[in-house]
Amino acid sequence: MLSLPYRAGELRALFGRLGYLRLPRLLTDEGLAALRADFHRLEKLTVRSEHRRCLLDGRLIARESPLIDRLYADPDLLSCLCELSGLDAAALPEPDQRHALDVLHERDDAHTPHTDGHPLVLVLFLEAPAAPQDGGLLEYVPPPPAGGGDAGWPAAAGQVLRAHHAPGDAYLLRGDTTLHRVTPLRRSGVRRAVLSFAYAARERQLIGGPSGAAGGSAGRPPGLPSRS
Repeated sequence: MLSLPYRAGELRALFGRLGYLRLPRLLTDEGLAALRADFHRLEKLTVRSEHRRCLLDGRLIARESPLIDRLYADPDLLSCLCELSGLDAAALPEPDQRHALDVLHERDDAHTPHTDGHPLVLVLFLEAPAAPQDGGLLEYVPPPPAGGGDAGWPAAAGQVLRAHHAPGDAYLLRGDTTLHRVTPLRRSGVRRAVLSFAYAARERQLIGGPSGAAGGSAGRPPGLPSRS
């Protein structure tokens, strides 16, 4: 199902600095096929939101997909997330907060700038635009240095980073301190479908951002436009 990175701890400093870590081909071919089969069954249950996205929350996923529920709590995956992040990652107690399906499938569908309510978010790509110019890119602003406060953050538009992903890829995000968005789809006929896993972490071990930042908030700092 998963092809976990070797020597995950060596990537920890990069994650701490960027608040983001690309995990290419985290899903094996068999794992991607199995999750896609579940996704195609679940997609009919998604709800179109006012923010130009189709969503399915964790409670329905847990009820309808034992496969996704098992993968979320996989001990090897949790151990890897701990090594990558340097945090004591743990499953959330509330089933509706653990995982979500998020689908962009119409032109101009997007995900507006925001931070998340949980420290660690793992995003698995089931479908993705083949070319960066088709949109659906992750844009993110690395969190301010630990202990440095947020004065002048971000200092320049150059701090907005962009990443393109392929089906089977994943990324780990420091969700509570890394402002991020998904750029609009540029044309009809392209889709972006992701499965997101959210995890708790012990506050005393948080890195890369201020403590006590557990509550999600929406916002748009200078340099991260609402549209691209």
